[in-house]
Amino acid sequence: MKFENYQLEQPDVGNPVLIVEDDASQRLLLSEILKGAGFRVKQAACANEAIQLLADETFDLVLLDKGLPDMDGDQVIRVIREELNLPLLPVIMVTGHISSKTLQASLQAGASDFVRKPFEHGELIARVKAAIRQKHLIDQQDSIESVLFALSRMVEAKDSNTAEHCTRLLWSCQVFGDALQLSADDMESLSKGAVLHDIGKVGIPDSLLRKPGKFNEQEWAVMKRHPVIGSRLCKGLNSVRKAVPIIMHHHERWDGSGYPDGLSTQKIPRLARIFQLVDIYDALRFDRPYNEPQSIQRVIGILESELHKGWRDPQLTGVFLDILRKRPDDLENGASDRLDSGQALYRKIVGSDGLLFTEGEM
Repeated sequence: MKFENYQLEQPDVGNPVLIVEDDASQRLLLSEILKGAGFRVKQAACANEAIQLLADETFDLVLLDKGLPDMDGDQVIRVIREELNLPLLPVIMVTGHISSKTLQASLQAGASDFVRKPFEHGELIARVKAAIRQKHLIDQQDSIESVLFALSRMVEAKDSNTAEHCTRLLWSCQVFGDALQLSADDMESLSKGAVLHDIGKVGIPDSLLRKPGKFNEQEWAVMKRHPVIGSRLCKGLNSVRKAVPIIMHHHERWDGSGYPDGLSTQKIPRLARIFQLVDIYDALRFDRPYNEPQSIQRVIGILESELHKGWRDPQLTGVFLDILRKRPDDLENGASDRLDSGQALYRKIVGSDGLLFTEGEM
């Protein structure tokens, strides 16, 4: 990824904007102005309606009336920033009362800019375009995902038994995803989840990551934190946001006995259910501190047993078992030839020998 080739994107026709205004005539006026400038507009008449729309859809900007009937505008911004975890979404406050105290309170809450009523049409459009342009610039910095990929490699490198684990997962996910006829969007999310699924282990002590035997109760409680840590690391980045459910929920079980949330059946995100089968396969087939490599037949037997216990999605497990029975080589052939972006950046950081520290530095 060459940062020097990046160009700042300009707001395109059709950028989605959400207008939150309880006055119907004001909503109509704002909508007509923005539509006339080429924006795609959705409207909300109250805070709760706006919050639901923001939870369900993606917007490039919010025009927010400060005086809503069900919630103050500053409270809405706090929900957007903290509960919806949208720290970078531009929110322009529209208000008729702008005192220094009002400005300070709204800025502290997370407002990006202000427009005073009554507003001049040209100024409104200019402020909206400028805010979206800034958002696009920040979005482009989501190339920080590559740094996250490298960090996940560093976590992986702490244990020689899991070397190239993520690269193998990428290949196996491709094979399984093709069998399931996943969309290109889902395949991209699955691939990013494969690289980042264990990034939360950066917050787990090395003594646990390298422990050869089983964990005691206290150690296991610490290890089980890694999906939550990983999801917190990644959920603020737009470019890896769709992979967060994989990071968070790949240790859940179909019967609800997994972790961290004890989700069951269809409540477990489908991509997480898909990925966990590939992850289990890789853990069984290759050297780990806690087990020796298992044969394909043994892997099939274990997955069949877990299916019988009610731990795995029956439909997805059936497809994966079919691959294992009919064409197991497809899951491994070609994996050694893949060099994903995280691995490449990791090698660039630590050097061609793949060592983060020399023996004398440890």
